Amino acid sequence: DIVSYLLEKSRITEQQEVERSYHIFYQLLQPYGDGIGGGLREKCNLSNDIYDYIYVSQGKTKVESIDDNEELEYTEDAFNVLGFAEQEKFDCYMLTAAVMTFGGIEFKTKGRDDQAECEAVGPDTFPGKTAALCGVDSAAMIKAFCKPRIKVGTEWVVKSQTCEQATNAVGGIARAIFDRLFKWLIDKCNDTLIDASLKKANFCAVLDIAGFEIFEYNGFEQISINFVNEKLQQFFNHHMFVVEQETYVGEGIEWEMVDFGMDLQAAIVMFEKPMGLWAILEEESLFPKATDKSFEEKLKASLGKLPIFLKPQSKTDKHAHFAISHYAGIVSYNVTGWLEKNKDPVNDTVVEIFKSTSTITLLVHLWADHPGQPTSTPKEEGKKKKK
Repeated sequence: DIVSYLLEKSRITEQQEVERSYHIFYQLLQPYGDGIGGGLREKCNLSNDIYDYIYVSQGKTKVESIDDNEELEYTEDAFNVLGFAEQEKFDCYMLTAAVMTFGGIEFKTKGRDDQAECEAVGPDTFPGKTAALCGVDSAAMIKAFCKPRIKVGTEWVVKSQTCEQATNAVGGIARAIFDRLFKWLIDKCNDTLIDASLKKANFCAVLDIAGFEIFEYNGFEQISINFVNEKLQQFFNHHMFVVEQETYVGEGIEWEMVDFGMDLQAAIVMFEKPMGLWAILEEESLFPKATDKSFEEKLKASLGKLPIFLKPQSKTDKHAHFAISHYAGIVSYNVTGWLEKNKDPVNDTVVEIFKSTSTITLLVHLWADHPGQPTSTPKEEGKKKKK
C-alpha cells in the first residue's frame, strides 16, 4: 500500500523564496492540457500565467530539471492506467485549480466595524471562478466567509469577520480541500493496486529520504519535514542494517553487530514523548490565550536541559528561538505562527455549503466525514423546557 507520512499543508498557500509548491499546480497551465477534454485550462478556468495565482507563485515557479509539460502527460497517463473514471479525473483537476484560484479572493473593510466584504462575485472574478470550480453559488460562499454561522450556547448566530479572519479562512479551506483530495488519491490508488485481477510484477524500490531542510529561515514546515526524515531514516536503518545483521547472526555468519540509528533516537524521543515537542504544541494549541511566546517558554522549560535542544545558532535568522541537533545537522527554528498553523481550522459554514449544495460529486465525498452545520434550526432548539 501507499502510505502518507506528511503532507506539508502550509506549502499549498505559502512558499519561501527557495521553495516551490506541489508540481500539479504548474502542470495545469501547460500546453499539453489543451488536448485533454477539450482544453484543461479552459475547463479549470485558468489563465496561462502562474503569477495570477498568489498561493503558488511566492517562491520558485520553474525548476530547470523538471519539464512540467511532460509531467502533465505522465499525470494524465497515470490517471488512466490506475482506472480513474473520467469524471473523477476532471473533478480532481478542477478542485486542484480551485485551490490555487482561492488565493485571488480579496476582501475589503465595510463600515466602522471592520467587517469584511467582497462585492465582486461574478463569473469572471476570482470568487466566481472558485465557486464554479467547487460547484457552488459564489454569493453564498463569500457570505459564508464574511459572516459564518456559529453556535453560542443553544442558538446559532451570524458572526461578522474581519478581512484578516476571512482571508485566513479562505486559506484554511483551500489547504483542507487539497489535503482531503491528496488522501483520497492515495486510497483510490491503493484500491487499484490491490486488485487481484491485475497482473502483479516484482520490483526493487528506492526510498528517497533526501528531503532534509535547512533554510535561512526555518519554521513549522521545516521542523515537520525534518522530523519525518528522522523517522524515515530510522525505518531505513532498522530494515536495511539491523534486521539484515540479525539475519546474518541467525544464519551462523561470523559478524560483529554494528549499531545503526541510535543517533536518531534522541531527537525522535524528544518529539514524541509525553510533554515532548509535539505534545506541547498540541496542548498550547488548545489554549485560547496561548501565544508564540508562551509556547516558546514552555518548550524551553520542558526540553531545555536535553543535550539536543540547543540555543539558536542561525546567522541568517537573528530571531530564531531554539535549535535542534538532528542527525543531518543543527537547525535553528523560529516558532512564529506555529500555533495557528497547527490548528488550521476550517469555516464550518463554507463546508456545509459544499456538503449540501455542491454539484461536484468528489467535493461532496471529500467532506462526507465532516459534521458541517444544520441548514435549519429546529424549533425546539434554543427554548428552555418549562417545568
